[in-house]
Amino acid sequence: MLTNNSYFKITTQSIVASTLNSIKPNKSTLHVRMAHNTMPISVTHDKPKLVVPSIVTPHEIKHLSEIDDQGSTRFHVSVLMFYKYNSLMEGNDPAKIIKNGLSKTLVFYYPLAGRLIEGPNKKLMVNCNGEGVLFIEADANVELEKLGDSIKPPCPYMDLLLHNVPGSDGMIGCPLLLIQVTRFTCGGFVIGFRVNHTMMDAYGIKLFLNALSELIQGASTPSILPVWQRDILRARSPPCITCTHHEFDEQIESKIAWESIADKLIQQSFFFGNKEMEVIKNQLPPNYGCTEFELLVAFLWKCRTIALDLHPDEIVHLTYLINIRRKLLNFELPSGYYGNAFITPAAISKAGLLCSNPLTYAVEMIKKLKDHMNEEYIKSVTDLIVIKGRPQLSKSWNFIISDNRSGGFDKFDFGWGEPIFGGVPKAVSLISFGVPVKNERGEKGILIAISLPPLAMKKFQEVVYNLTLRNMQGVNIISKM
Repeated sequence: MLTNNSYFKITTQSIVASTLNSIKPNKSTLHVRMAHNTMPISVTHDKPKLVVPSIVTPHEIKHLSEIDDQGSTRFHVSVLMFYKYNSLMEGNDPAKIIKNGLSKTLVFYYPLAGRLIEGPNKKLMVNCNGEGVLFIEADANVELEKLGDSIKPPCPYMDLLLHNVPGSDGMIGCPLLLIQVTRFTCGGFVIGFRVNHTMMDAYGIKLFLNALSELIQGASTPSILPVWQRDILRARSPPCITCTHHEFDEQIESKIAWESIADKLIQQSFFFGNKEMEVIKNQLPPNYGCTEFELLVAFLWKCRTIALDLHPDEIVHLTYLINIRRKLLNFELPSGYYGNAFITPAAISKAGLLCSNPLTYAVEMIKKLKDHMNEEYIKSVTDLIVIKGRPQLSKSWNFIISDNRSGGFDKFDFGWGEPIFGGVPKAVSLISFGVPVKNERGEKGILIAISLPPLAMKKFQEVVYNLTLRNMQGVNIISKM
């Protein structure tokens, strides 16, 4: 998000329509200078190319599950992974290596080289036609080290490092995957990865990137072969809603109020290491049992609600993404299943109760929410998606949180070692992601980007400070933009 003293300039000659044949210039250059403490950079993009599987793959129609094709997955999700210069890889072009590996990986993940089509009732299906995925080579005019902590969420350079090729970010008939490799002057580079969320979740991305890493480093096949089998998470016949699903509850007045400020949101990131979590934990009774992430989410939900300054009777939501692999089903999904396998249950509370009660009030709601998750809930929400026509998650003062610490985006080695940062580059409107990071002292922690209107963001910082940080020494909560 730009500040008042920001400078932003885009110069581009490329125009990408539904086919890349219409692109004539070979390069386009984008310049960006953001906030006063953010390094100005210029990135030159080569003409986007389509990468296809290295051998002929099946041409067929594949169906998505209801969990894949729900209202909350019809968008593209992004990941950035930053790699330092490695002298052992001197003379190797990361863009060429990634591109060649991508072509091999698509042999196993060939549906990603296809395009979405619509069936009856606007149900999405994959036309596995081998048309290819988008690949962009780019060069930045700075050293990676100069970017400092700005490579972490919310990354101000995201639009440069993941160039949105015009016409590429829709649902129907658009590339399902875009990868951009941007080289820095020091020899470091960043891989930008953008995928249509209907195809895979964070675990699916992890499987794909792991396969890419293995094939680049000489393997003939991935150690975990991909599994489609989306019928495993299809609706029952006939569908039947048997559970309560607050995640789709919508109060019209609250939705309108949120939508009126949605285009005014700014983002800031907050770092919670051992020191910060210890202070938050001190607000709980002795020997109180909960996970670290449950505690942090409860704390953020309470602080965010206080910052929004809502009427005490206003209903607020917390939507907590839960991975259903090997946990809630009476059977295990295949280890290579790369489709979406998560549910989005929600806790609700009156704003006044959430803000005035001890922190255990919010924690208990989260624990209760998770305790009630079982196979019947999964079947019920799957059936609801069919019966109610793929509803969107509630926008009624909803805080949506996803724990991405096990995504492994900070572990993928393509020959240059592990990235110095890997993860989702920013929050997505209502959705915040918890990503693992180290601060400048090397302390491990969780970084969470929060989206709020400017005045609410200022109050959020004050609330966080008053509830925890005022009595701490050596605190380092990262806050940018």
